[in-house]
Amino acid sequence: MNIRHYRLIYRLIAYPCSIIMLIGCVSMPPSKPVYDHHTQAPPETIDDYRRRQIIRTATAMIGKPYRYGGTTPEQGFDCSGLVQFSHNQAGIRVPRTAAQQLQNAKSVDFNRLQPGDLLFFRINGKPTHVTIYLGGGEFIHAPSSGGRVRTEQVSKPYWRERLYGIGSFF
Repeated sequence: MNIRHYRLIYRLIAYPCSIIMLIGCVSMPPSKPVYDHHTQAPPETIDDYRRRQIIRTATAMIGKPYRYGGTTPEQGFDCSGLVQFSHNQAGIRVPRTAAQQLQNAKSVDFNRLQPGDLLFFRINGKPTHVTIYLGGGEFIHAPSSGGRVRTEQVSKPYWRERLYGIGSFF
């Protein structure tokens, strides 16, 4: 076989294959993500993202010391300082004290409690303690002098008996 035969074979095979490949690429519709509510979770909302960010921030503070009036990781936290700091990191402004947070938060029914919502507790007869709900019956808080930021279960008798209300800044 000479060079002319190779060129002819090349043209007979290569050109049709190239054209078929080009037609296939051009005729394929662009793929779009399709949401199927029967098999998939709904797309994440900005509130879902912010709730997760609050939880990530707060849990990253586990072990930080309690400090009355504390609002930063460097100085430590009191209960409302941890709430304010965690919300601020998610772009949500909340008042400074537990009383102000309780007054300004939207009331939430216990059955609609979601991660990132706030649990308010009555200590010594007054609603003065605030925590961040994590989900699964667990919350995170800066407990009291000598303590460190930690998680607890709402179902413990001490906390269950003192639960005063639930609020949210969502």
